[in-house]
Amino acid sequence: MHHLHDTYAVLGVAGVVLALASRRVRRWPVSEPLVALLLGVALGPLLLGVVDLPAHERDLLLLEGSRLLLAWSVMAAALRFPARDLRPLVRPTVLLLVVVMPLAAVLGGASALLVGLPVAAAFLVGAVLCPTDPVLAASVVSGDLAEKTLPARLRQVLTLESGANDGLALPLVALALAAVLPQETLGGAVAGLLQEVLVGAVVGLAAGWLAGRGLHLASAREDLGNGPRLVFTLLLAVAVLGVARVLGGDGVLAAFVAGLAYNRLVPDSDRSPQDAVDEAVNRYAVLPLFLVLGAVLPWSGWVDLGPGAIAFAVLVLLVRRLPVVLAAARPLGLRGRDAVFAGWFGPMGVSAVFYLAHSLHRGVDDPRVFAAGTLAIAVSVVAFGVSASPLTRLYGDRAR
Repeated sequence: MHHLHDTYAVLGVAGVVLALASRRVRRWPVSEPLVALLLGVALGPLLLGVVDLPAHERDLLLLEGSRLLLAWSVMAAALRFPARDLRPLVRPTVLLLVVVMPLAAVLGGASALLVGLPVAAAFLVGAVLCPTDPVLAASVVSGDLAEKTLPARLRQVLTLESGANDGLALPLVALALAAVLPQETLGGAVAGLLQEVLVGAVVGLAAGWLAGRGLHLASAREDLGNGPRLVFTLLLAVAVLGVARVLGGDGVLAAFVAGLAYNRLVPDSDRSPQDAVDEAVNRYAVLPLFLVLGAVLPWSGWVDLGPGAIAFAVLVLLVRRLPVVLAAARPLGLRGRDAVFAGWFGPMGVSAVFYLAHSLHRGVDDPRVFAAGTLAIAVSVVAFGVSASPLTRLYGDRAR
């Protein structure tokens, strides 16, 4: 356990330093998660050896840390835009969830075959990597630069998709786990899925409605102070996550549904203060997780994947999502430039870490799965961390 406490100390100190230098860091040509990832590499066993976690503590930190961050992040995504602006986005979002995401899982899984994984394990990797990450996506679709250069509809589509697909990727991961794990059966996996999705949706809807009504009542009685109001949705996300998990539901999906229901009930004056919370979570609260990820990257495991690892990393970036979105541009209602942007900015990050750690927790013990998953995530963090600001500016220049 002392390894875990040592890691907490390092994470806390590093987080404080990055927060104190936040304005300076934002002027750098790379994203904050990429800075944290590189810092984790420096502090990990590859270089300084300050953070050196045994496998069971590593898996616990990655699983529960990513679960909590996802709940906060999908809640923020559900509140980023007024509910009335999201109604026209239902059709393209459904198309992204039921067509683009499964095809991304298939294409990502096919790419993973290049590192020598069995078919079932390869498609588990594809399922783990298929959801777009709300944390890394937030750095593209929110903030002054995005608001000045990107069309509102493009930002809204990417936000709604990244919030919804993190919970709804569970069916693909669960079905892949049923194929990989000998103790799993298809019937049991489907029954478990139906329970998790249904319970998660019901808990989220009920919690969001109760929270919205409670906010109205507390505001009318002047019982809610400005400080608690600011962190109210963070507390709601934690509550919904816990209740859904206790009842056997998908906690991440429940948090997103709760955010949508809450958004529908509260006025803009109560939703807009969440912008500061959104930035705090997606830019800074997430940094410790990327630092841990950088420290535990399996360098020797990547070498063991063989020469196919390079082709896998390139293909998973270029083929997993971009061609599918381009092919579906017309049904999605996206112009060519918008389709290229939406196809490229489908990053793999916290959500992929969560489903990878979830797979290990369920019993996947092939080290190549962890190696391939972390390789794709690390490459994604680097690629999107370097390209987000320049390509957003380029989009704005071409739009003039």
